[in-house]
Amino acid sequence: MDTKGIEACALSIRSLSMDAIQKAKSGHPGLPLGAAEVAAVLYGEVMKHNPADSKWVDRDRFVLSAGHGSMLLYSILHLAGYNVSMDDIKNFRQVGSKCPGHPEYGITDGVESTSGPLGQGIAVSVGMAVAESMLAARFNTAKRTIVDHYTYALVGEGCLEEGVSSEASSLAGNLKLGKLIVFYDENKISIDGSTDITFTDDIQKRYESYGWQVLRGSMYNVGEIADLVRIAKSEKDKPSIIILKSVIGKGAPNQGTAGVHGAPLGADGVKEAKKNLGLPEDKDFYVVPEAYEFFEKRRKELAQAEADWQAEFDAWKSENPDLAKLWDAYWNKKQTAEAPAPTYNVGDKLATRGASGKSLNCMADRYQWLVGGSADLRDPNKTAVKNDDGTYNASNRKGRTIEYGIREFAMSQVMSGINLHGGLRAFGATFLVFADYLRGSLRVAALSKIPNIYIFTHDSIYVGEDGPTHQPIESLAALRVIPHVQVLRPGDAEESQLAWETAMEATDHPVCMAFTRQDLPVYAKPADWKKNAVRGAYCVNGVENPDITVLATGSEVSMALEAAGLTSKKVRVVSVFDKGKFDEDEALQNEMIGGAKRVVVAEAGSRMGWEGYAKKSDLFTLNDFGESGPALKVAEHLGFTAAKLADLLNK
Repeated sequence: MDTKGIEACALSIRSLSMDAIQKAKSGHPGLPLGAAEVAAVLYGEVMKHNPADSKWVDRDRFVLSAGHGSMLLYSILHLAGYNVSMDDIKNFRQVGSKCPGHPEYGITDGVESTSGPLGQGIAVSVGMAVAESMLAARFNTAKRTIVDHYTYALVGEGCLEEGVSSEASSLAGNLKLGKLIVFYDENKISIDGSTDITFTDDIQKRYESYGWQVLRGSMYNVGEIADLVRIAKSEKDKPSIIILKSVIGKGAPNQGTAGVHGAPLGADGVKEAKKNLGLPEDKDFYVVPEAYEFFEKRRKELAQAEADWQAEFDAWKSENPDLAKLWDAYWNKKQTAEAPAPTYNVGDKLATRGASGKSLNCMADRYQWLVGGSADLRDPNKTAVKNDDGTYNASNRKGRTIEYGIREFAMSQVMSGINLHGGLRAFGATFLVFADYLRGSLRVAALSKIPNIYIFTHDSIYVGEDGPTHQPIESLAALRVIPHVQVLRPGDAEESQLAWETAMEATDHPVCMAFTRQDLPVYAKPADWKKNAVRGAYCVNGVENPDITVLATGSEVSMALEAAGLTSKKVRVVSVFDKGKFDEDEALQNEMIGGAKRVVVAEAGSRMGWEGYAKKSDLFTLNDFGESGPALKVAEHLGFTAAKLADLLNK
């Protein structure tokens, strides 16, 4: 190991970080100054990566969970030779910069995951490790190994205080993800002061109880860090957390204090820090020459490592043509088999969650790379995949069904990690009311353009006896307001199949599907209904020149059809399959409303978002919590029935 080269890189990370933050007059210098060595060791010695090909499929992944320390990552990416220029560094935190305030996937070359909301990074790294193990089990052969890489993450106290880190770490230990290695930057400082004021967990005992290997060392001994990684790699059946004692803001005049966490050092502070660190005080954005020299040599070695892998891959491909064809399908999201869609007759009755289960199995048959599971709700969510390779666990890495346990937030982030890793597509399921538990992850997935598939069942007051704690009155509106999240609420089994087909076609955004607990009838539709449904909405009953148009979703489509039959007025019923798209298409709105002088909205949820379509008195919605009791009794009690809707239409 070139210790001097690594140390030159660490010093350069500190130099670039403090200057970029000072120039931006904004940022978090504490972590990059305090933890520079771990980044230098990872990129300079430990990790298998190639700056010339940041998407090499068998690269090691690194996630900066403590994303506020983003200049640490941008600095090492620049030094290593990724497409992060000195001008990019100097443009830190500016509009349009490749170096935004927190790392964003798709913006900066070499950034594997959007991070910043604390705790989410360690959870997404669990998903990446899951994906690696799944692909290794499917594609490695006795003779050739083409999937063999590690996932690394850097966390701070804040990450480990957030509950999602507990959920994800517990799951990782249960799954025995031996190729997941997490570094804990233990500096004992948070924004409000010493972490002792709020955080006195024994991290070693905590992680040992999760089933992790726990190692300890100093942030400032680069040889020791490399040795600890070797020890971590020798443990095959446990993820590892390496606790590195550090000093936040090392070298700064206010090092070791909360003041250095999240504010520029100031001109005098930068000057003093450079003096303390042995950097030229009169040079901004200074890089120690040995750092560039070190990575110039290192890049040749890394490029050769990928070339060696490519030779192994080519040999594997030649020896395993069928597997190679499957590999191409996995990575390019091609269909792997033919499977007919489920078919239904008008009048068939089944819950859309049941129809979703049939559609899920159809998709799983068509696409072998589709994996996922539910948050301990496999049967209620109808997410059991038949004829698959069983449940994914430590002894069966080929399994396609993931048992997430009661960990919705971690489930969503693991899904993101799997999808970010590549080669697989992940779905996850829970009750709609629990979407709030994973909302922070869904928001980041939307920002990152990750095509996570969310199955939300038990979507209204018809949950029944479980009562208002489980009746998601506000959840649809809450999901719809997140930018770039597609929310689908199918009204019957046929629309449920279309929802799944739509979700599988999505490539750059999450898709949320809301399904019912209660049975719904399959209703007659025009022959070309799908054409308009995928645009956002379609007319179900074909009424021309309507007096009233009812815009309905999900279970309320059949309710509206029933109500229309209880009035002498000409009522057009429109199924708003995708309200987001419907909202954006004024031409479709006019076409669907069909000139009706009156529009009524029917949805078993909050009126929020529907106000622009109908006057308040014509919003047949629910704007208070539900009630405990049998589903139909609850609906009757709340005045949410076809008869009551008909009364509204007759006014």
